[in-house]
Amino acid sequence: MNMKSLVKLRLLFVVALAASALFGQRVEVEEFTLDNGMNFLLLPRKGDPNVAAGWVAKVGSVNERPGVTGVAHLFEHMMFKGTHTIGAKDIEKDLATIRKLDDLRKRIQAEETALIEKHRRGAIDDPKNPQHRSAAHAALIEEFERLIQQQRELIVKDEFDRIYTAAGASGMNAGTTNDFTIYFINVPANKLELWFWMESDRLANPVFREFYSERDVVHEERRLRVDSTPTGKLNEQFDSMFWQSSPYNWPVIGWPSDLEGITREEALRFFSIYYAPNNITAAIVGDFDVEQAKALAQQYFGRLKRGPAAPEPVRTREVAQQAEKRMTGYAETRPTVHLRYHTVADAHVDEPPLLVLSALLNGRTGRLYKSLVLEQKVAAQAGAGVNGLKFDGYFELSGVAAPGHAPEEVEKALLAEIAVMQKELVGERELQKVKNQQLAGDFRKLRSKFGLMMQLLSYEALGEWENINLFSDRIQAVTAEDVQRVAKKYFFDTNKNVAVYYTKEGATPPRGRRPGSAGRAGGGR
Repeated sequence: MNMKSLVKLRLLFVVALAASALFGQRVEVEEFTLDNGMNFLLLPRKGDPNVAAGWVAKVGSVNERPGVTGVAHLFEHMMFKGTHTIGAKDIEKDLATIRKLDDLRKRIQAEETALIEKHRRGAIDDPKNPQHRSAAHAALIEEFERLIQQQRELIVKDEFDRIYTAAGASGMNAGTTNDFTIYFINVPANKLELWFWMESDRLANPVFREFYSERDVVHEERRLRVDSTPTGKLNEQFDSMFWQSSPYNWPVIGWPSDLEGITREEALRFFSIYYAPNNITAAIVGDFDVEQAKALAQQYFGRLKRGPAAPEPVRTREVAQQAEKRMTGYAETRPTVHLRYHTVADAHVDEPPLLVLSALLNGRTGRLYKSLVLEQKVAAQAGAGVNGLKFDGYFELSGVAAPGHAPEEVEKALLAEIAVMQKELVGERELQKVKNQQLAGDFRKLRSKFGLMMQLLSYEALGEWENINLFSDRIQAVTAEDVQRVAKKYFFDTNKNVAVYYTKEGATPPRGRRPGSAGRAGGGR
């Protein structure tokens, strides 16, 4: 054995020893539940006087229905609009204006429905064209805009944020996914009671002011994130093609027609079901006293009333795919191919082998880069990933064609690499390498209080927070036979979905853009 090989062997041995020292790392959480069903995960850590605090509502786009798609993400925005005590100069006038706006909106919607019916029958070309509005319709819109301006005079803009910032808190924000909505912030340890009051107040006494103008803000966010990006609409179409029956079929940010039509009454019904304390878990990580935190939780969050009924479980699930599905699109992008297969939900027993498989394929030292980019030179970029959602999941491979090569060549090369994984067992050294990398990454995540808080809430929203202590063990237990088994089980033609994007004629595609699809809406402020 030469010196270079000996150094590599020793390095691998050192990494394995470090990984074994990390193996079995546990997060010791104190969990308790209030009488109203709200759950708390407390993890004291001495040191930095800041506390990472947040809560998760177990609701995302998967809990919506056609007609109100996007409402979960819209609520992420509305939860920053204040309460009866925060956000308005005169709460009574504010509430009275909101009631008038709701009444006007109902009457405007009746006019809009009539125009949509005319358009359906071909009597008008565009139901949004102002020229088709009746005089009564135009008058209602004028009165509505007058009231919007009147309400703006009553609002104390961004007061919720300013109160936190003045107290030394930072990083307040939120995010919406297919499966949950999460709210988070860093607060000084001596201001923890402020967090309990502020967060319980916006759950107990929310005022969804600026509701209709905020719908327009979300609509603009959709335009920027989806409509104005080179492949945004194509990625959205690919998602909808992939999910035939599942409510993952629609985007987190919602369909445009639904964003335009959601009423405040519909949103309030949604809130009453999914933002009840029995559907919420909070997590606090940092330098705080556990008994004091429990007392504050009881004092502030204990006043919330349990929902009248538990949220209905998601009923409609994805049906088994019967044939390969393909789509072709043209955009201002480099020629790209995506291969997507139906797999399993988060925490399923097959998820760890699939994650290991993706790690074997990914990265500069992964099989896809070595084969497609360095050796065959058919791709400029290539990668793979697992998306385990709460009720379902998928595995995706993608590649950007190198200059002079077509996406069909990339697709063929990607399939060839999967075929190798199906026929040959991965070597023990290569397998252990990706396991060690995964373990080291998991350990690094535990060092950040904020990251740990976010992980606890995410694990809890998808199933059980305890999975944070089981995940690394499950990865380490994966064998070469497990990897081969899942490669054979899920990667077959009738389970395959293919999207091929060609460069639009006359377009100058951006350089270095990575392939991918949107899976999250966020930034509620």
